[in-house]
Amino acid sequence: MSGHVYKKVELIGSSPNSITDAIETAISRASQTMRNLDWFEVDQVRGQIVNGKVAHYQVVMKVGFRIED
Repeated sequence: MSGHVYKKVELIGSSPNSITDAIETAISRASQTMRNLDWFEVDQVRGQIVNGKVAHYQVVMKVGFRIED
């Protein structure tokens, strides 16, 4: 029986549009240099407020990828 081994790294994504865009931006950029991305988990959500409105979103997330045999 074979199992998989995963490595987990922390990413921070940001976007002026939404939390979803911040997540997708981080994953898209990471996928350019990392292989076998498999899952993510969001640890923190924060943002910047300007003049009483959300101006920027930021997510701190962990991304897991499978280590090849």
